[in-house]
Amino acid sequence: MTIKLIVIGKTNHAYFVEAENEYLKRLKRYIKLEYIVIPELKNTKNLSSSLLKQKESELLFKTLQPNDEVILLDEKGKQYTSVEMSKVMQKKMNSGIKNLCFVVGGAYGFSKEIYLKHPQKLSLSKMTFSHQMIRTFLLEQIYRSFSIIKNEPYHNE
Repeated sequence: MTIKLIVIGKTNHAYFVEAENEYLKRLKRYIKLEYIVIPELKNTKNLSSSLLKQKESELLFKTLQPNDEVILLDEKGKQYTSVEMSKVMQKKMNSGIKNLCFVVGGAYGFSKEIYLKHPQKLSLSKMTFSHQMIRTFLLEQIYRSFSIIKNEPYHNE
């Protein structure tokens, strides 16, 4: 299985980039992971949030493959403990899917079309975080999931 982390826009702050790179490096020993950045749209000041989401969705649909299993990062998504998340990851690996895609949308989230086509949603907290910050949190939780699956000492109960 390959995990794809698909994000809208690049990470702007060096400290987040450093943290992302650390977890990407750590994850290499467990699984193939692709980090795919969809460039932010230009000249969006005059666009409504719904039109912006629609345009970002068009770019997402071009990036996603028909057989990808997609999980949207969304504040209304399902929440798991780290141990529960590791069990979800193990089930996904055992199911034989080729690509598991975690998608972090732009500042306004996703269009209705994305939600209809890809109903699986994951929330990392009831609180709202920037879409740049959540990338690091997600990578850390994926890493933690694999350390739990491998019964390594990273996670403490």
